[in-house]
Amino acid sequence: MQLTLTNARIPGERGLIGSLINVVITDGIISDIQFVGATGAISLDFDPAGETIDLGGRYLIPGMWDTHTHFTSWSMLLQRLNLEGVSSASEVGERVKARHVTHPGTMVGFGWRGSLWEEEPHFSILDAACPDEEVYLFSGDGHSVWLNTTALEARGHAGHPTGLLVEDDCFAIWGSLGDLSPEELDKAVLEGSKAAAARGIVGIVDFEMGWILPDWRRRIGNGNDYLQVEFSVYTENLDRAIETGLRTGDTIASTEGLLRMGNYKLISDGSLNTRTAFCHDPYPGLTGKHARGMLNTSYDQLVALMTKASSAGINCSIHAIGDDANTFALNAFEEVGCDGTIEHAQLLAWEDIQRFAELGVVASVQPEHAMDDRDVADVLWEGRTDRCFPFASMLDAGVKLTMGSDAPVAPLDPWFAIASAVERTRDTREPWHPEQRIEPQAAIDASVRTRVAVGQRADLCVVDIDPLYASVEELRTMPVAATFNGGRLTHNAL
Repeated sequence: MQLTLTNARIPGERGLIGSLINVVITDGIISDIQFVGATGAISLDFDPAGETIDLGGRYLIPGMWDTHTHFTSWSMLLQRLNLEGVSSASEVGERVKARHVTHPGTMVGFGWRGSLWEEEPHFSILDAACPDEEVYLFSGDGHSVWLNTTALEARGHAGHPTGLLVEDDCFAIWGSLGDLSPEELDKAVLEGSKAAAARGIVGIVDFEMGWILPDWRRRIGNGNDYLQVEFSVYTENLDRAIETGLRTGDTIASTEGLLRMGNYKLISDGSLNTRTAFCHDPYPGLTGKHARGMLNTSYDQLVALMTKASSAGINCSIHAIGDDANTFALNAFEEVGCDGTIEHAQLLAWEDIQRFAELGVVASVQPEHAMDDRDVADVLWEGRTDRCFPFASMLDAGVKLTMGSDAPVAPLDPWFAIASAVERTRDTREPWHPEQRIEPQAAIDASVRTRVAVGQRADLCVVDIDPLYASVEELRTMPVAATFNGGRLTHNAL
């Protein structure tokens, strides 16, 4: 099957008529690229077979990948209480009270960030707003959950002093909530897949907790073919993956090549907003055992589990946010000698940046987090933010970057990530540590896996504005005219 895209423009050659090209796609692969004459007209010897789509001089780039998502959780956000942007614990209580009136029953919310609030989260605030139903409110970073008394009792935490559970206690609740049926979940994920394709996305790395292989196989079998999906496994399912014979990169049968085995995911430390990211220096005002944050996994456990996974052909993805957590993760990669990624890599010791490159460890980063966290980082990581989200320094050292969203922690939109990496601001304020800005082409390269070249898979994104010359606002609102996944049109706004 052949498809030809005519009158496509190459980014970075603004105003040059000669940059128009015709791209021939055969069986999902780019089989030919023809440059159009200086007049901008299709050359006389060009006689395409099969279907043609005129791109009308729009810009053609590779299709986007989001390399860190929790896709089902993101897809369910519209079904749940949105707490993004709340400014106080009491405002949360007001929203819970209003939601309880219109949506009785178990309540799940997401998105609050309370590190700089004057009043700490407490179960009594939620009890006053909703005393008779279970309430679970996850923080915007996903590392803490705020419960009312009814929920605490239902989850075996009766008598908890605050109602705020962090890290493993939080993750246990995250993975067990079943307020939607599989049919409802699949419907939400289908709409989420369409929304992702509409932003130019052709593939995701899904770090959703649980054994999600059958979920995605079922979804693809039922017609959700908008995305390529690499699914991960956590410690509780590592043995299952090994016994099944899965190795990183394996394509799952009966999924049209869309579903592949990804990496083993291990969460080594916490997060900045929860003050559990494991750091070399203590957090302001904290003393005692967890003054520097929390290690969810000891170094010896980290090495043992990474060895187990890599010996079975499964690469490792290690969540590390604090500088000490990143050092430990790099030490483990060096000791085990395996391939993989460090997810987030937000705060780094200067000497560790070069180690990423030397060890070949990929830094899987989420630039939108830099915008979410800039204010709290200036407080909790005061004096260290010059090495916080150090994208330019990593690229200069030869580190391979891949970019994603960590949705639902940030919106699943690659253009948000690109804009934040390029400008390090998203409002009228000055850029935050502008020395760590990167060029638009570098940001795009970190967001794709293919090139517009003969022999490459036809994963393509068509945009109305040249991304190499776009303003930060134009990048964040980039009009996506079409998305092709292996030559299939998965989004069309031409």
